Amino acid sequence: MFGICLLRNNIFKFMSEITPKSKSNKLTLFIFIALIAGIALGFVLNKSYVQQENQTIAQLESGQQQNVIAGTSVATAADVQKVWKEQKASAVKARDKKLEAFSLMADIFLRLIKMIVAPLVFSTLVVGVAKLGDIKAVGRIGGKTLLWFFSASLLSLFLGMLLVNLFQPGAHMHLALPDTAVDLGIQKSAFSLANFLHHIFPTSIFQAMAENEILQIVIFSLLFGTATAAIGEKGKIIIEFFESVSDVILKITGYVMNLAPVAVFGAMVAIIAKQGPSILKTYSIFIGEFYLGLSVLWIVLILIAFFIIGKRVISLIKRMKEPALLAFSTSSSEAAFPKMMLELERFGCNNRIVSFVLPLGYSFNLDGSMMYMTFASLFIAQSYGIHLPFATQLSMLLVLMLTSKGIAGVPRASLVVIAGTLGTFNIPEAGLALLLGIDPILDMGRSATNVIGNSIATAVVSKWEAALDA
Repeated sequence: MFGICLLRNNIFKFMSEITPKSKSNKLTLFIFIALIAGIALGFVLNKSYVQQENQTIAQLESGQQQNVIAGTSVATAADVQKVWKEQKASAVKARDKKLEAFSLMADIFLRLIKMIVAPLVFSTLVVGVAKLGDIKAVGRIGGKTLLWFFSASLLSLFLGMLLVNLFQPGAHMHLALPDTAVDLGIQKSAFSLANFLHHIFPTSIFQAMAENEILQIVIFSLLFGTATAAIGEKGKIIIEFFESVSDVILKITGYVMNLAPVAVFGAMVAIIAKQGPSILKTYSIFIGEFYLGLSVLWIVLILIAFFIIGKRVISLIKRMKEPALLAFSTSSSEAAFPKMMLELERFGCNNRIVSFVLPLGYSFNLDGSMMYMTFASLFIAQSYGIHLPFATQLSMLLVLMLTSKGIAGVPRASLVVIAGTLGTFNIPEAGLALLLGIDPILDMGRSATNVIGNSIATAVVSKWEAALDA
Protein backbone atom coordinates (compact mmCIF):
# COMPACT_ATOMS: atom_id res chain seq x y z
CA MET A 1 0.00 0.00 0.00
CA PHE A 2 2.84 2.40 0.90
CA GLY A 3 4.50 1.67 -2.46
CA ILE A 4 1.29 2.40 -4.32
CA CYS A 5 0.80 5.71 -2.46
CA LEU A 6 4.43 6.67 -3.14
CA LEU A 7 4.00 5.82 -6.83
CA ARG A 8 0.82 7.89 -6.98
CA ASN A 9 2.57 10.90 -5.39
CA ASN A 10 5.47 10.67 -7.87
CA ILE A 11 3.03 10.46 -10.79
CA PHE A 12 1.14 13.50 -9.48
CA LYS A 13 4.40 15.45 -9.11
CA PHE A 14 5.64 14.51 -12.58
CA MET A 15 2.35 15.17 -14.35
CA SER A 16 1.93 18.55 -12.64
CA GLU A 17 5.10 19.70 -14.38
CA ILE A 18 4.01 18.72 -17.89
CA THR A 19 0.24 19.36 -17.86
CA PRO A 20 -1.92 22.50 -17.80
CA LYS A 21 -2.60 24.03 -14.40
CA SER A 22 -6.36 23.45 -14.59
CA LYS A 23 -7.26 21.30 -11.60
CA SER A 24 -10.14 19.65 -13.48
CA ASN A 25 -7.92 18.78 -16.46
CA LYS A 26 -5.24 17.33 -14.20
CA LEU A 27 -7.72 15.17 -12.32
CA THR A 28 -9.12 13.81 -15.59
CA LEU A 29 -5.59 13.03 -16.77
CA PHE A 30 -4.74 11.26 -13.49
CA ILE A 31 -7.94 9.20 -13.73
CA PHE A 32 -7.05 8.17 -17.29
CA ILE A 33 -3.49 7.23 -16.26
CA ALA A 34 -4.86 5.22 -13.33
CA LEU A 35 -7.29 3.47 -15.69
CA ILE A 36 -4.50 2.36 -18.06
CA ALA A 37 -2.15 1.40 -15.22
CA GLY A 38 -4.89 -0.60 -13.51
CA ILE A 39 -5.69 -2.54 -16.68
CA ALA A 40 -2.00 -3.34 -17.24
CA LEU A 41 -1.40 -4.53 -13.69
CA GLY A 42 -4.68 -6.46 -13.74
CA PHE A 43 -3.53 -8.50 -16.74
CA VAL A 44 -0.20 -9.24 -15.03
CA LEU A 45 -1.91 -10.43 -11.83
CA ASN A 46 -4.43 -12.48 -13.81
CA LYS A 47 -1.62 -14.43 -15.46
CA SER A 48 0.39 -14.94 -12.28
CA TYR A 49 -0.94 -14.00 -8.86
CA VAL A 50 -4.52 -15.35 -9.11
CA GLN A 51 -4.12 -17.70 -12.08
CA GLN A 52 -4.74 -20.87 -10.08
CA GLU A 53 -7.98 -19.59 -8.54
CA ASN A 54 -9.23 -18.35 -11.92
CA GLN A 55 -8.55 -21.72 -13.54
CA THR A 56 -10.45 -23.52 -10.77
CA ILE A 57 -13.45 -21.19 -11.15
CA ALA A 58 -13.42 -21.56 -14.96
CA GLN A 59 -13.36 -25.36 -14.72
CA LEU A 60 -16.26 -25.37 -12.25
CA GLU A 61 -18.31 -22.99 -14.39
CA SER A 62 -17.63 -25.09 -17.49
CA GLY A 63 -18.82 -28.21 -15.70
CA GLN A 64 -21.93 -26.39 -14.44
CA GLN A 65 -22.78 -25.16 -17.93
CA GLN A 66 -22.49 -28.69 -19.32
CA ASN A 67 -24.76 -29.92 -16.54
CA VAL A 68 -27.35 -27.25 -17.29
CA ILE A 69 -27.32 -27.94 -21.02
CA ALA A 70 -27.59 -31.70 -20.53
CA GLY A 71 -30.80 -31.27 -18.52
CA THR A 72 -30.17 -33.70 -15.65
CA SER A 73 -32.88 -34.91 -13.28
CA VAL A 74 -34.08 -32.57 -10.55
CA ALA A 75 -32.46 -34.55 -7.73
CA THR A 76 -29.14 -34.91 -9.49
CA ALA A 77 -29.16 -31.30 -10.63
CA ALA A 78 -29.81 -30.11 -7.07
CA ASP A 79 -26.92 -32.19 -5.68
CA VAL A 80 -24.52 -31.07 -8.39
CA GLN A 81 -25.64 -27.47 -7.92
CA LYS A 82 -24.92 -27.61 -4.17
CA VAL A 83 -21.41 -29.04 -4.56
CA TRP A 84 -20.64 -26.68 -7.45
CA LYS A 85 -21.70 -23.62 -5.45
CA GLU A 86 -19.60 -24.64 -2.43
CA GLN A 87 -16.46 -25.27 -4.47
CA LYS A 88 -16.87 -22.11 -6.50
CA ALA A 89 -17.52 -20.00 -3.39
CA SER A 90 -14.31 -21.32 -1.85
CA ALA A 91 -12.25 -20.46 -4.95
CA VAL A 92 -13.83 -17.01 -5.28
CA LYS A 93 -13.18 -16.29 -1.62
CA ALA A 94 -9.49 -17.22 -1.99
CA ARG A 95 -9.15 -15.01 -5.08
CA ASP A 96 -10.95 -12.07 -3.47
CA LYS A 97 -8.68 -12.35 -0.44
CA LYS A 98 -5.60 -11.94 -2.63
CA LEU A 99 -7.07 -8.90 -4.39
CA GLU A 100 -8.59 -7.39 -1.26
CA ALA A 101 -6.16 -4.45 -1.09
CA PHE A 102 -7.09 -3.29 -4.59
CA SER A 103 -10.82 -3.77 -4.03
CA LEU A 104 -10.61 -1.69 -0.86
CA MET A 105 -9.27 1.28 -2.83
CA ALA A 106 -12.48 1.43 -4.85
CA ASP A 107 -14.75 0.40 -1.98
CA ILE A 108 -13.56 3.17 0.34
CA PHE A 109 -14.00 5.80 -2.37
CA LEU A 110 -17.52 4.56 -3.20
CA ARG A 111 -18.45 4.53 0.49
CA LEU A 112 -17.31 8.15 0.80
CA ILE A 113 -19.34 9.09 -2.28
CA LYS A 114 -22.43 7.33 -0.92
CA MET A 115 -21.89 9.20 2.34
CA ILE A 116 -22.20 12.46 0.40
CA VAL A 117 -25.06 11.66 -1.99
CA ALA A 118 -28.03 11.59 0.41
CA PRO A 119 -27.34 14.92 2.21
CA LEU A 120 -26.35 16.53 -1.11
CA VAL A 121 -29.60 15.47 -2.81
CA PHE A 122 -31.69 16.53 0.18
CA SER A 123 -30.11 19.95 0.74
CA THR A 124 -29.88 20.97 -2.92
CA LEU A 125 -33.37 19.73 -3.82
CA VAL A 126 -34.99 21.48 -0.84
CA VAL A 127 -33.30 24.76 -1.83
CA GLY A 128 -34.16 24.26 -5.51
CA VAL A 129 -37.85 23.54 -4.89
CA ALA A 130 -38.19 26.31 -2.26
CA LYS A 131 -36.72 28.85 -4.67
CA LEU A 132 -39.12 27.80 -7.41
CA GLY A 133 -41.71 29.49 -5.27
CA ASP A 134 -44.94 27.57 -5.79
CA ILE A 135 -46.39 24.15 -6.46
CA LYS A 136 -47.31 25.11 -10.04
CA ALA A 137 -43.65 25.65 -10.95
CA VAL A 138 -42.73 22.32 -9.35
CA GLY A 139 -45.48 20.56 -11.30
CA ARG A 140 -44.51 22.24 -14.57
CA ILE A 141 -40.83 21.33 -14.30
CA GLY A 142 -41.66 17.86 -12.98
CA GLY A 143 -43.95 17.22 -15.94
CA LYS A 144 -41.30 18.25 -18.46
CA THR A 145 -38.69 16.18 -16.65
CA LEU A 146 -40.79 13.00 -16.59
CA LEU A 147 -41.77 13.53 -20.23
CA TRP A 148 -38.08 13.45 -21.20
CA PHE A 149 -37.29 10.54 -18.85
CA PHE A 150 -40.01 8.24 -20.16
CA SER A 151 -39.30 9.21 -23.78
CA ALA A 152 -35.57 8.53 -23.35
CA SER A 153 -36.29 5.22 -21.60
CA LEU A 154 -38.58 4.04 -24.38
CA LEU A 155 -36.00 5.14 -26.96
CA SER A 156 -33.25 3.17 -25.17
CA LEU A 157 -35.37 0.04 -24.83
CA PHE A 158 -36.61 0.20 -28.43
CA LEU A 159 -33.13 0.88 -29.82
CA GLY A 160 -31.76 -2.09 -27.85
CA MET A 161 -34.52 -4.27 -29.28
CA LEU A 162 -33.78 -3.20 -32.86
CA LEU A 163 -30.02 -3.65 -32.54
CA VAL A 164 -30.16 -7.10 -30.93
CA ASN A 165 -32.48 -8.24 -33.75
CA LEU A 166 -30.06 -6.78 -36.28
CA PHE A 167 -26.87 -8.19 -34.74
CA GLN A 168 -28.30 -11.56 -33.56
CA PRO A 169 -25.47 -12.01 -30.99
CA GLY A 170 -27.01 -15.15 -29.46
CA ALA A 171 -27.72 -16.96 -32.71
CA HIS A 172 -24.32 -18.73 -32.80
CA MET A 173 -24.67 -20.16 -29.26
CA HIS A 174 -27.09 -23.02 -30.22
CA LEU A 175 -27.81 -24.03 -26.62
CA ALA A 176 -30.26 -26.73 -25.58
CA LEU A 177 -33.03 -25.73 -23.19
CA PRO A 178 -31.72 -26.00 -19.59
CA ASP A 179 -33.22 -27.71 -16.57
CA THR A 180 -35.65 -25.47 -14.69
CA ALA A 181 -34.28 -26.50 -11.28
CA VAL A 182 -31.07 -24.51 -11.67
CA ASP A 183 -30.78 -21.71 -9.10
CA LEU A 184 -28.61 -18.73 -10.01
CA GLY A 185 -29.06 -16.91 -6.72
CA ILE A 186 -30.62 -13.88 -8.42
CA GLN A 187 -33.77 -12.48 -6.89
CA LYS A 188 -36.70 -12.01 -9.26
CA SER A 189 -38.44 -8.66 -9.67
CA ALA A 190 -41.99 -8.91 -10.96
CA PHE A 191 -43.99 -5.70 -11.33
CA SER A 192 -46.36 -4.99 -8.47
CA LEU A 193 -48.13 -1.66 -7.98
CA ALA A 194 -48.04 -2.10 -4.19
CA ASN A 195 -44.29 -2.80 -4.13
CA PHE A 196 -43.66 0.08 -6.51
CA LEU A 197 -45.57 2.55 -4.34
CA HIS A 198 -43.96 1.24 -1.15
CA HIS A 199 -40.58 1.82 -2.74
CA ILE A 200 -41.47 5.41 -3.62
CA PHE A 201 -42.91 6.67 -0.33
CA PRO A 202 -40.63 6.49 2.74
CA THR A 203 -41.72 5.43 6.20
CA SER A 204 -38.73 7.34 7.64
CA ILE A 205 -36.55 9.94 5.94
CA PHE A 206 -33.67 8.87 8.18
CA GLN A 207 -33.98 5.25 7.05
CA ALA A 208 -34.19 6.41 3.42
CA MET A 209 -31.00 8.48 3.82
CA ALA A 210 -29.22 5.67 5.66
CA GLU A 211 -30.03 3.25 2.83
CA ASN A 212 -29.42 5.84 0.07
CA GLU A 213 -32.94 5.39 -1.31
CA ILE A 214 -32.71 8.34 -3.70
CA LEU A 215 -36.32 8.22 -4.90
CA GLN A 216 -37.68 8.31 -1.35
CA ILE A 217 -35.34 11.19 -0.48
CA VAL A 218 -36.60 13.04 -3.55
CA ILE A 219 -40.25 12.63 -2.49
CA PHE A 220 -39.57 13.96 1.02
CA SER A 221 -37.40 16.78 -0.34
CA LEU A 222 -40.16 17.87 -2.74
CA LEU A 223 -42.67 18.04 0.10
CA PHE A 224 -40.20 19.76 2.44
CA GLY A 225 -39.15 22.31 -0.18
CA THR A 226 -42.74 23.06 -1.22
CA ALA A 227 -43.77 23.57 2.41
CA THR A 228 -40.74 25.81 2.99
CA ALA A 229 -41.79 28.03 0.08
CA ALA A 230 -45.38 28.11 1.36
CA ILE A 231 -44.51 29.63 4.77
CA GLY A 232 -43.03 32.73 3.13
CA GLU A 233 -40.56 34.85 5.11
CA LYS A 234 -40.08 32.21 7.80
CA GLY A 235 -38.80 29.82 5.18
CA LYS A 236 -35.86 32.06 4.20
CA ILE A 237 -33.91 30.94 7.26
CA ILE A 238 -34.32 27.31 6.24
CA ILE A 239 -33.31 28.07 2.65
CA GLU A 240 -30.16 29.90 3.80
CA PHE A 241 -29.31 27.03 6.15
CA PHE A 242 -29.60 24.35 3.46
CA GLU A 243 -27.68 26.50 0.98
CA SER A 244 -24.82 26.54 3.48
CA VAL A 245 -25.17 22.78 4.00
CA SER A 246 -24.98 22.12 0.25
CA ASP A 247 -21.89 24.35 -0.03
CA VAL A 248 -20.21 22.37 2.76
CA ILE A 249 -21.11 19.05 1.13
CA LEU A 250 -19.73 20.23 -2.21
CA LYS A 251 -16.51 21.23 -0.45
CA ILE A 252 -16.29 17.73 1.00
CA THR A 253 -16.90 16.42 -2.52
CA GLY A 254 -13.76 18.24 -3.67
CA TYR A 255 -11.74 16.49 -0.98
CA VAL A 256 -13.17 13.06 -1.83
CA MET A 257 -12.62 13.50 -5.58
CA ASN A 258 -8.88 13.70 -5.02
CA LEU A 259 -9.04 9.97 -4.25
CA ALA A 260 -10.70 9.17 -7.58
CA PRO A 261 -7.49 8.10 -9.40
CA VAL A 262 -6.62 5.67 -6.60
CA ALA A 263 -10.17 4.24 -6.69
CA VAL A 264 -10.08 3.84 -10.46
CA PHE A 265 -6.70 2.10 -10.28
CA GLY A 266 -7.87 -0.35 -7.63
CA ALA A 267 -11.18 -1.07 -9.38
CA MET A 268 -9.55 -1.81 -12.71
CA VAL A 269 -6.84 -4.03 -11.21
CA ALA A 270 -9.48 -6.08 -9.37
CA ILE A 271 -11.87 -6.54 -12.31
CA ILE A 272 -9.20 -7.34 -14.93
CA ALA A 273 -7.35 -9.70 -12.56
CA LYS A 274 -10.61 -11.57 -11.92
CA GLN A 275 -12.06 -11.62 -15.44
CA GLY A 276 -8.87 -11.72 -17.52
CA PRO A 277 -8.64 -11.65 -21.32
CA SER A 278 -10.37 -15.02 -21.80
CA ILE A 279 -13.81 -13.71 -20.86
CA LEU A 280 -13.38 -10.89 -23.39
CA LYS A 281 -12.47 -13.39 -26.09
CA THR A 282 -15.33 -15.78 -25.34
CA TYR A 283 -18.00 -13.10 -25.38
CA SER A 284 -16.25 -10.61 -27.66
CA ILE A 285 -19.13 -10.55 -30.16
CA PHE A 286 -21.77 -9.80 -27.55
CA ILE A 287 -19.60 -7.25 -25.70
CA GLY A 288 -18.58 -5.52 -28.94
CA GLU A 289 -22.12 -5.31 -30.26
CA PHE A 290 -23.48 -4.07 -26.94
CA TYR A 291 -20.88 -1.30 -26.75
CA LEU A 292 -21.62 -0.45 -30.38
CA GLY A 293 -25.27 -0.19 -29.36
CA LEU A 294 -24.36 2.16 -26.51
CA SER A 295 -22.39 4.29 -29.00
CA VAL A 296 -25.43 4.50 -31.25
CA LEU A 297 -27.54 5.53 -28.23
CA TRP A 298 -25.03 8.26 -27.36
CA ILE A 299 -25.18 9.58 -30.92
CA VAL A 300 -29.00 9.58 -30.99
CA LEU A 301 -29.26 11.36 -27.62
CA ILE A 302 -26.64 13.93 -28.65
CA LEU A 303 -28.44 14.58 -31.97
CA ILE A 304 -31.76 15.09 -30.19
CA ALA A 305 -30.08 17.44 -27.71
CA PHE A 306 -28.47 19.30 -30.63
CA PHE A 307 -31.89 20.25 -31.99
CA ILE A 308 -32.88 21.58 -28.56
CA ILE A 309 -29.78 23.26 -27.12
CA GLY A 310 -27.72 23.64 -30.30
CA LYS A 311 -23.96 23.35 -30.63
CA ARG A 312 -23.52 23.70 -26.88
CA VAL A 313 -24.20 19.97 -26.57
CA ILE A 314 -20.56 19.41 -27.64
CA SER A 315 -19.38 21.54 -24.74
CA LEU A 316 -21.68 19.59 -22.42
CA ILE A 317 -20.21 16.23 -23.47
CA LYS A 318 -16.68 17.60 -22.99
CA ARG A 319 -17.59 18.64 -19.45
CA MET A 320 -19.01 15.19 -18.78
CA LYS A 321 -15.82 13.33 -19.77
CA GLU A 322 -14.55 13.20 -16.18
CA PRO A 323 -17.84 12.05 -14.56
CA ALA A 324 -18.38 9.52 -17.37
CA LEU A 325 -14.83 8.18 -17.05
CA LEU A 326 -15.27 7.91 -13.29
CA ALA A 327 -18.59 6.06 -13.68
CA PHE A 328 -17.05 3.74 -16.29
CA SER A 329 -14.01 2.93 -14.16
CA THR A 330 -15.93 2.26 -10.94
CA SER A 331 -19.05 0.74 -12.58
CA SER A 332 -21.10 3.23 -10.56
CA SER A 333 -22.96 6.23 -11.96
CA GLU A 334 -23.58 7.20 -8.33
CA ALA A 335 -19.84 7.89 -7.95
CA ALA A 336 -20.13 10.62 -10.58
CA PHE A 337 -23.18 12.33 -9.07
CA PRO A 338 -21.47 15.15 -7.11
CA LYS A 339 -19.10 15.99 -9.97
CA MET A 340 -22.01 16.01 -12.43
CA MET A 341 -23.82 18.62 -10.35
CA LEU A 342 -20.79 20.89 -10.38
CA GLU A 343 -20.14 20.53 -14.10
CA LEU A 344 -23.79 21.06 -15.06
CA GLU A 345 -23.93 24.30 -13.08
CA ARG A 346 -20.65 25.43 -14.68
CA PHE A 347 -22.14 24.57 -18.06
CA GLY A 348 -24.93 27.04 -17.38
CA CYS A 349 -27.80 24.96 -16.03
CA ASN A 350 -29.72 26.71 -13.26
CA ASN A 351 -28.86 25.15 -9.90
CA ARG A 352 -32.57 24.81 -9.08
CA ILE A 353 -33.10 22.72 -12.22
CA VAL A 354 -29.97 20.65 -11.61
CA SER A 355 -30.93 19.85 -8.02
CA PHE A 356 -34.44 18.89 -9.15
CA VAL A 357 -33.79 16.89 -12.35
CA LEU A 358 -30.58 15.03 -11.55
CA PRO A 359 -31.76 13.14 -8.43
CA LEU A 360 -34.93 12.07 -10.24
CA GLY A 361 -32.80 10.87 -13.14
CA TYR A 362 -31.04 8.36 -10.92
CA SER A 363 -34.33 6.49 -10.51
CA PHE A 364 -36.18 7.20 -13.74
CA ASN A 365 -33.58 7.87 -16.44
CA LEU A 366 -31.05 5.04 -16.59
CA ASP A 367 -30.65 4.95 -20.38
CA GLY A 368 -27.69 2.54 -20.47
CA SER A 369 -29.42 0.07 -18.14
CA MET A 370 -32.61 0.26 -20.21
CA MET A 371 -30.81 -0.69 -23.42
CA TYR A 372 -29.06 -3.56 -21.64
CA MET A 373 -32.35 -5.05 -20.45
CA THR A 374 -33.80 -5.61 -23.91
CA PHE A 375 -30.38 -6.49 -25.35
CA ALA A 376 -29.71 -9.14 -22.69
CA SER A 377 -33.24 -10.59 -22.60
CA LEU A 378 -33.40 -11.13 -26.36
CA PHE A 379 -29.79 -12.40 -26.42
CA ILE A 380 -30.78 -15.18 -24.00
CA ALA A 381 -33.83 -16.05 -26.12
CA GLN A 382 -31.66 -16.21 -29.25
CA SER A 383 -29.10 -18.41 -27.46
CA TYR A 384 -31.79 -21.07 -26.85
CA GLY A 385 -33.30 -20.72 -30.32
CA ILE A 386 -36.54 -19.21 -28.98
CA HIS A 387 -38.32 -17.09 -31.60
CA LEU A 388 -40.23 -14.10 -30.21
CA PRO A 389 -42.64 -12.31 -32.58
CA PHE A 390 -42.30 -8.56 -32.88
CA ALA A 391 -45.53 -7.99 -30.94
CA THR A 392 -44.20 -10.14 -28.07
CA GLN A 393 -40.95 -8.17 -28.06
CA LEU A 394 -42.93 -4.93 -27.80
CA SER A 395 -44.82 -6.40 -24.83
CA MET A 396 -41.50 -7.30 -23.21
CA LEU A 397 -40.31 -3.74 -23.78
CA LEU A 398 -43.32 -2.33 -21.91
CA VAL A 399 -42.92 -4.82 -19.04
CA LEU A 400 -39.25 -3.85 -18.67
CA MET A 401 -40.28 -0.19 -18.73
CA LEU A 402 -42.58 -0.74 -15.75
CA THR A 403 -40.48 -3.13 -13.68
CA SER A 404 -37.31 -1.03 -13.94
CA LYS A 405 -38.73 2.13 -12.39
CA GLY A 406 -37.76 2.81 -8.80
CA ILE A 407 -35.33 -0.10 -8.58
CA ALA A 408 -32.19 2.07 -8.49
CA GLY A 409 -29.99 1.18 -5.55
CA VAL A 410 -30.75 -2.57 -5.73
CA PRO A 411 -27.51 -4.56 -6.22
CA ARG A 412 -27.22 -5.82 -9.81
CA ALA A 413 -30.56 -4.15 -10.49
CA SER A 414 -30.56 -4.85 -14.23
CA LEU A 415 -30.13 -8.60 -13.69
CA VAL A 416 -32.87 -8.59 -11.04
CA VAL A 417 -35.33 -6.98 -13.46
CA ILE A 418 -34.33 -9.29 -16.32
CA ALA A 419 -34.76 -12.37 -14.10
CA GLY A 420 -38.34 -11.35 -13.34
CA THR A 421 -39.14 -10.63 -16.99
CA LEU A 422 -37.73 -13.82 -18.55
CA GLY A 423 -40.22 -16.07 -16.77
CA THR A 424 -43.12 -13.94 -17.99
CA PHE A 425 -42.20 -14.76 -21.60
CA ASN A 426 -41.19 -18.41 -21.01
CA ILE A 427 -37.48 -17.76 -21.53
CA PRO A 428 -35.21 -19.94 -19.34
CA GLU A 429 -33.98 -17.91 -16.37
CA ALA A 430 -30.89 -20.14 -16.26
CA GLY A 431 -29.77 -18.24 -19.34
CA LEU A 432 -28.67 -15.45 -17.03
CA ALA A 433 -25.66 -17.66 -16.27
CA LEU A 434 -24.42 -16.68 -19.74
CA LEU A 435 -24.14 -13.06 -18.60
CA LEU A 436 -22.96 -13.29 -14.99
CA GLY A 437 -19.28 -13.47 -15.89
CA ILE A 438 -19.28 -10.46 -18.19
CA ASP A 439 -21.83 -8.34 -16.33
CA PRO A 440 -19.15 -6.23 -14.58
CA ILE A 441 -17.64 -5.35 -17.96
CA LEU A 442 -21.05 -4.45 -19.39
CA ASP A 443 -21.93 -2.50 -16.23
CA MET A 444 -19.05 -0.11 -16.90
CA GLY A 445 -20.60 0.97 -20.20
CA ARG A 446 -24.09 1.15 -18.71
CA SER A 447 -22.90 3.42 -15.90
CA ALA A 448 -21.12 5.84 -18.23
CA THR A 449 -24.19 5.98 -20.50
CA ASN A 450 -26.44 6.73 -17.52
CA VAL A 451 -24.22 9.73 -16.74
CA ILE A 452 -24.44 11.06 -20.30
CA GLY A 453 -28.20 10.50 -20.45
CA ASN A 454 -28.88 12.34 -17.20
CA SER A 455 -26.60 15.25 -18.09
CA ILE A 456 -28.40 15.72 -21.42
CA ALA A 457 -31.77 15.47 -19.67
CA THR A 458 -30.81 18.22 -17.21
CA ALA A 459 -29.55 20.51 -19.98
CA VAL A 460 -32.70 19.96 -22.08
CA VAL A 461 -35.09 20.69 -19.19
CA SER A 462 -33.03 23.80 -18.36
CA LYS A 463 -33.44 24.95 -21.96
CA TRP A 464 -37.18 24.30 -21.91
CA GLU A 465 -37.43 26.39 -18.73
CA ALA A 466 -35.31 29.19 -20.25
CA ALA A 467 -32.86 28.57 -17.40
CA LEU A 468 -29.75 27.74 -19.44
CA ASP A 469 -27.19 30.54 -19.16
CA ALA A 470 -24.65 31.34 -21.81
